[in-house]
Amino acid sequence: MAEPVRLTRARRVADLLDAAFTLPVVGKVGFDGLIGLLPVIGDWAMAIPSLYVVYQGYRLGLPKRTVAWMLLLLVVEAVAGSVPVVGDALDIAWNANQRNVARIERHVGG
Repeated sequence: MAEPVRLTRARRVADLLDAAFTLPVVGKVGFDGLIGLLPVIGDWAMAIPSLYVVYQGYRLGLPKRTVAWMLLLLVVEAVAGSVPVVGDALDIAWNANQRNVARIERHVGG
């Protein structure tokens, strides 16, 4: 798969997970924030599609250290998101997937 296709797919997934909808007062929210409202299981279930963004970064040749950092962001989001109320707010504000796409873009120059 060509480099631009991988990056485009990673962006699409990150946008769906972190910024698919705009809610009054809250702002942009994705499926990660909404499904993350389900106690514990929601956050861990959303970690699975989040791994796709990391996988695309790996396939694009990001250094192992950067891929490890991306994985750490996802774990922090999943663990913190499991905390009721505060974790849900963090889940909506953190946007780990979009942060990870930004790392990929810096690496490939996209």
